[in-house]
Amino acid sequence: MTDGSDRTPARRTRREVEPAVAAGRTPATPAVRWSRRRGVLAVFATVAAFGFVAAYAGPTGVALSEASAEATQPITLYASTLGDAQSLVTAADDEEIPTFDRGNYEVYVTPTPTPTPEPVVASQSSSSSASATAWAPPFVTPDPGTAQAIAYEMVAARGWGDGEFSCLVALWNKESGWRVNAYNASSGAYGIPQSLPGNKMASAGADWETNPATQIAWGLGYIGGRYGTPCGAWGHSQSVGWY
Repeated sequence: MTDGSDRTPARRTRREVEPAVAAGRTPATPAVRWSRRRGVLAVFATVAAFGFVAAYAGPTGVALSEASAEATQPITLYASTLGDAQSLVTAADDEEIPTFDRGNYEVYVTPTPTPTPEPVVASQSSSSSASATAWAPPFVTPDPGTAQAIAYEMVAARGWGDGEFSCLVALWNKESGWRVNAYNASSGAYGIPQSLPGNKMASAGADWETNPATQIAWGLGYIGGRYGTPCGAWGHSQSVGWY
């Protein structure tokens, strides 16, 4: 027994159906009456199903969407460039820089052989220093009483030979021509030995301007102190043009 709130379709009896079928008519379908309880149950089931789907699909869907976003993150040219870039690490001033050890690695360099010096053949020197020059003047006996005769006696007194006297004759022939008053206006040299200046010969005598013996004595002293011998002075004069 119900309170009338349930609505269910009414069943037709056999007596109602058979006469209609026999007469060739389709029995009319009675109006359907729905039950209110069934409608409430259907709504509740729908709401429950929707709540279950929402409760399950919410966190799971968010997680799946995030994972999908991370997995499908696009790779740009800038990102790939950063991956291939090389980094340079520099040490600070107070940080010790690592050193690299070669271990047992050694470098062998073939030593350069020392060249053998060639023997030097010493040239034979003559007793006279005139051998250093290309040409030595010949000896000529001076005329008695001349300046050359005075010089010959002084050369022999110093222990120099005739070869040295020949060099002296050639040297002073070039310088002054053995003239007592020979004077070089451009340099100021004077006398047989061409003393520069001329008054230097005053150390050999006060008559240095006119006396050949005084000039020769000073000249031989100058040659011996500076060049050793007349031939040494002659060789220097041939090389550089003066003595």
